[in-house]
Amino acid sequence: MISADLFPLRPEALAAPSSGIVEVFDYGRNKPGLLPLWVGEGDRPTPSFIAEAAQKSLAEGETFYTHQAGIPPLREAIAAYLSRMSGHNVGSERIFVTNGGMHALQIAVRMIAGSGDEVIVPTPAWPNFRGALEVAGATTREVPMRFGNAGWQLDIDDLARAITPATRALCINSPANPTGWTATLDELRAMLALARQHGLWIIADEIYGQFYFEGDRAPSFRDLMTPEDRILFVQTFSKNWAMTGWRMGWLEAPAALAPVIVNLIQYSSSGTPVFAQRAGIAALEGGDAFIAEQVSQARANRDQLVAILSAVPGFRLARPPGAFYLFFGVEGAADTRALAFDLVDHAGVGLAPGTAFGAGGDGFLRLCYLRRSEDVAEAAHRLAARIAARATAHA
Repeated sequence: MISADLFPLRPEALAAPSSGIVEVFDYGRNKPGLLPLWVGEGDRPTPSFIAEAAQKSLAEGETFYTHQAGIPPLREAIAAYLSRMSGHNVGSERIFVTNGGMHALQIAVRMIAGSGDEVIVPTPAWPNFRGALEVAGATTREVPMRFGNAGWQLDIDDLARAITPATRALCINSPANPTGWTATLDELRAMLALARQHGLWIIADEIYGQFYFEGDRAPSFRDLMTPEDRILFVQTFSKNWAMTGWRMGWLEAPAALAPVIVNLIQYSSSGTPVFAQRAGIAALEGGDAFIAEQVSQARANRDQLVAILSAVPGFRLARPPGAFYLFFGVEGAADTRALAFDLVDHAGVGLAPGTAFGAGGDGFLRLCYLRRSEDVAEAAHRLAARIAARATAHA
């Protein structure tokens, strides 16, 4: 407990929510034989051609201060990639390079929300949304999603009812972490209509857009938006190209916001290392085959995992259409935080408790299945055995 008299701190800092994911991660870290499926990353290292681009940049002495918005070749490469993937023209003047997706999210929040403001977040949701908002002094207004035979669903009417005079933005993650929920084009259209009607911003997290198993890519706000729409896209290199440790991302925003965004970058990170940006260019220009391999692996692992666990009594789950997580429940286990610790100790599987993801997450656990197929199958069998043993013990 921090002494307010000895160390007086801002209430926003003191109230910053702790991560329930990290809590379990730290508990099971380095446990022999444990299968760590708790964090949102795969088990492949960054492809060598990406790392080599960074090494070449370092060898050439690119170690000085650089453009706050990102070096022009990277901004152009991001714009070209987005244009190619979406089928919609994206100009490089809309792109601002950041130190990871979290940095992009923080800048987006700093521009549009603060003390007295509310931002609506459908939950269960990545806990960093709430963290970024509340550290900035804003309030998170959660709209719980509903779980049923068709999986996770968002009620647009619930979203509309959550809007108040204090609402500044909708924060929409699709495909979603942790549920895999993916908004349809009609749902995106309805959310965009709400934003237009009430003069709201949309913070769009579409980083799992290519991890979509019912088409080439997930539906996007980009399919519907006009230049006048108030949409901020937060993005990262972490997932598509196995670059979680590089801390590389970008914010896509209306070009008119450039002076504000560049200032916020200047006063937070002062820019992203050039050698990392060179690696980003290599990823964007040469990484399509690697992404396709990862998506194929994720799809196969999802299907294997669902097949194994669906055959076991006690599991509540549905096949997620996107991302690379299974967010499942266990009958009779309301306290999944305690269950997550139990599974570390007795099953040798590390999962994230649903309580870490806000309203609607109670009673669920998140499993990241972007791993070796053998590990995913082994984790599924261990989970099935432990849940069966617990059911027998409580019978």
